[in-house]
Formats: sequence, structure tokens, C-alpha cells
Amino acid sequence: MTLPTPAVRDRALGLAAEELPAYLYDLSALDAHAAAVRAALPRQVELYYAAKANPEPEILTALGPHVDGYEVSSGGELAHVAKAVAGRPLAFGGPGKTPDEITAALELGVERFHVESAYELRMLASIAARVVPHTRVGVLLRFNLDLNAESLAGSSLAMGGRPTPFGIDPAEADSVVSPFTDGSLRGLHLLGVHAHLASGLDAPRQLAIAESVVTWSQALARRHGIRLAEVNVGGGMSVDYADPGARFDWAAYGEGLAQLCAAHPELTLRIEPGRALTTYCGWYATEVLDVKQSHGEEFAVVRGGTHHLRTPAAKGHDQPCTVLPAREPWPHPWPRSEALQDRVTFAGQLCTPKDVLARQVPVTGLRAGDRVVFAMAGAYAWNISHHDFLMHPRPGFHFL
Repeated sequence: MTLPTPAVRDRALGLAAEELPAYLYDLSALDAHAAAVRAALPRQVELYYAAKANPEPEILTALGPHVDGYEVSSGGELAHVAKAVAGRPLAFGGPGKTPDEITAALELGVERFHVESAYELRMLASIAARVVPHTRVGVLLRFNLDLNAESLAGSSLAMGGRPTPFGIDPAEADSVVSPFTDGSLRGLHLLGVHAHLASGLDAPRQLAIAESVVTWSQALARRHGIRLAEVNVGGGMSVDYADPGARFDWAAYGEGLAQLCAAHPELTLRIEPGRALTTYCGWYATEVLDVKQSHGEEFAVVRGGTHHLRTPAAKGHDQPCTVLPAREPWPHPWPRSEALQDRVTFAGQLCTPKDVLARQVPVTGLRAGDRVVFAMAGAYAWNISHHDFLMHPRPGFHFL
């Protein structure tokens, strides 16, 4: 069980049944968490928020005082974030950028492009020469650097260290850097290197990767007789849905980055967490519609489901949750269904056995009409879900 904050509990119990399901975001909790993260990092480290994790305008705004900028990965995110937090620095990343997206980013004054391939580099140079002919556009070359098996141990998702669509192969490093030194790319300015290689890593492994990325980047710069001002080591800080209390060790991570910064005082390091910043501030609140027995097990069917909260189905985990017994008397003339056992599986309203939010949750006395609040729903939840499947009503959104 993961307890909601008092504000979330009160709102979850106070909403009428027809107002559920609902996403409840505790912005005070988000503010406190983001402030603690920023305080743990040395000044030489810039903190960008990966907007893909949760792009709600209220979330972006709440993070504003604590982040140095925002990372976007599509033309849609670019337009959305530029409007929601106008005037803040943006970095445009992601594979498969289209000419229209690059044009829009240049027109909006995006300060950094995370370039994923030699082809994209040539495209950016050509479009920049036309759209902003008197501006040197900042570039960080994203590389798919080699990682050993130990570095990837515990990773929930690997974007590097193996064949993937992400980043430039290290074998191409010298050939993509050379045009910056021979005058071929006068409209572009090589700021540094980007390397987001894996997600779901703890602080020691994140630090090991950061050190290896910096070391590799500095060696690249020495070979070409240039100075790189920035190295972006990405995000991917661990979030454990099976053990919500096991938080990423930001204090240890900050101390390790401080040592890395001290060894490279001329370098600006940048990180781009997403999930690790916002997941703990969001809850998905819903109502038990029915409790039923099936082949010796009990199931609670709730309003909504994985078409609203896709994360447990996508990652194959059980979403942490808390049951809040209904305050009001049972309002209907028919009998109330209730659990007879002490473990219940929570399922949604979709016509598929995959619509499961949490399995074998220990509960006692669960009844139809009770509220269930699923925690850790502040990232990769609503925005990655297949909203229109079966055309159920969309949830409400409450920013507390």
C-alpha cells in the first residue's frame, strides 16, 4: 500500500461517483520533491525536465523554479511546452525529427538540438541556413556509447550500449565531428555530447555511466583539438513500483556529480530526469463497481482501467494502491457486493484480461462503492494510455 497525501485523500473521498476516475496531482508535494532534488545537485549541473514523462501545463509550471529548462522530443511537445512555460530554455531531442519540426524549433529559438544521426546533422544545417541565417545553432551530438553488462544490470530500458535506433554509432564519431572543425558547418555550434543510455538505474550505476560518458567525450575533444562546453548524461533515474519507498538516492548522486565536476571544472554537466521528478506527485483515484469471485480468486472491477493508466500493463507490474472505504451509506436498493477473502485483484472495465491494475492486493472487507487510489501515477500514465479504446469517459484532472 502507498498512502495518498492528506489533500489527495480528501479529494478522492469528496468527489462524486460520476466524477471518477480522476487524476489527482499534489503540486505541493511535487514542489518539495523538486526542490530537494535541485538542492542535492552541484551548481555546475543543469537540471532539465524531460517533458515526455508528464506534459501537463500545471506540472511544467510547478517545476519551473527548480529546473534550468525542458527537454522535448516532438513537434507537438515543442509547441505545447513553449506555450505552457513561455521563454524557458528548450532542448529538442528524439529520433526521426522532420523538416517541419526542425523549422518550428528554429523559429521558436530552441537553444539546443540533440542530433541523432549524420543525416539529421546535415538536415539541421541546411534548414538553419535558410531559417536563421545569422544564428549559430547549438548542437549536442547524441552517441550510442558502448556499455558493459554490469553497467546495464538493473536497467528497465536500454537505449544505448547495444543496437538501437537512438544516437550515433561511436564508430562515426570522428566523421561527424570533423565538419565542425573544417568549416563545413558554419551555421552550427558544437556545444557537446548527449548520451542517454539506460533507464531505471540506481545512483552508483548512474554515476558510473556519467563518468564514462564524460571521459569518452573529453577524449573525442582532444582528438579534434576542440573544447566541449557541455555533456548531457540523460535521465533514467530508478523508480521502483514494487517498492515505492526505495527512492533514488539524490544525495549520493549529487555528491558523485560534484566530484566529477571538480575533475572537469570547465564542463557543464546536464541531466534530464522525467519520471523520477513527477511520478510520486500523481494518483489515479477511482471507485469499486463490483467485487466478484472467479475460480477461487476475487476481482474488484473499478471505473476506468489501463486505458487511463497504461503503466502497469505496459511495464508488467502491479500499481501501488490504497483502499479508502466509502464515507457515504450504500445508496442503491440492490445488495452491495463485497470481498470474502483478504486478497483482491483490481481490474478495469475493458473487454480484455490484460486490463489489470494490481494483482493479489492484501485488503480486508472491500466493498462496491469503496474508493481506490493508485499511487505513482505522476509520470507515463495518462499521456501514454490508449484513451479511446471502448470509448469510456475520460478521467477528471485535479491539481491540488
